[in-house]
Amino acid sequence: MKHPLESLMTAAGILLMAFLSCLLLPAPSLGLTLAQKLVETFHFMDLSQFYTVLFCAWFLALGTVEYLLMRYVWRRWFSLAD
Repeated sequence: MKHPLESLMTAAGILLMAFLSCLLLPAPSLGLTLAQKLVETFHFMDLSQFYTVLFCAWFLALGTVEYLLMRYVWRRWFSLAD
């Protein structure tokens, strides 16, 4: 049986975790030499373009992990099924 507030709580949990991710979790910071090497390897125009892609991938990965964690917690402790 599905909890009546599951959809609302899922959306609220995702937004809350995204907010906390942006504020609390550290973004990756590479050294200048490694970053420049990766810029040349992946043919980016400059460091800002590289870090934009890096941050997007980083927060997408964190969001995926947080979503799965929130889903596990919801289904494990707040599910109505016995």
